[in-house]
Amino acid sequence: MLTTAAVLAAVSAVYAQPPAAPAAAPAPTTEATALKRSYTTIKTNLTKAADRMPEDQYGFQASPDIRTFGALIAHIADVQGGTCARVAGSPAPPSAGKMTAKADLVAALKASFDVCDAVFNSLTDADASKMVPAGRGQSSEFATLWGLIIGHSNEEYGYLSVYMRLKGIVPPSTQP
Repeated sequence: MLTTAAVLAAVSAVYAQPPAAPAAAPAPTTEATALKRSYTTIKTNLTKAADRMPEDQYGFQASPDIRTFGALIAHIADVQGGTCARVAGSPAPPSAGKMTAKADLVAALKASFDVCDAVFNSLTDADASKMVPAGRGQSSEFATLWGLIIGHSNEEYGYLSVYMRLKGIVPPSTQP
């Protein structure tokens, strides 16, 4: 009897509580937020791919007419470092173009991410209309970052994934 009374008192106390405030709606995804999320994803995938490929496979070429795995990493580092430096108005990191050793290429990729991290960390929606040098003219900062960092890096990651699969390595984006 006492137990039943205790349970009823506890249940009554719960129902007497005012209803919990509704959860706050998530903040809307802005263009800057979407860019930052995409950058974080591709940065993670590229970094893990570079780390996972064994050093002795950095010279692997899926076909004689295309880049080696290491040359792809160098190309990504050069495009990212140059693009983000241009957006930031700072000097680009040294070119990775002639590098072949895994340690050097991973360091060059990291250096390119260091430059890009500063750009993406400071990005706001107000930067959407900011113009930066592009080819022979200018482009918006967002268009430059979407095209040359997110788009280009994802394309190159696709190639890296094929190289990894040919060597029996599961690409980072498909690992659990």
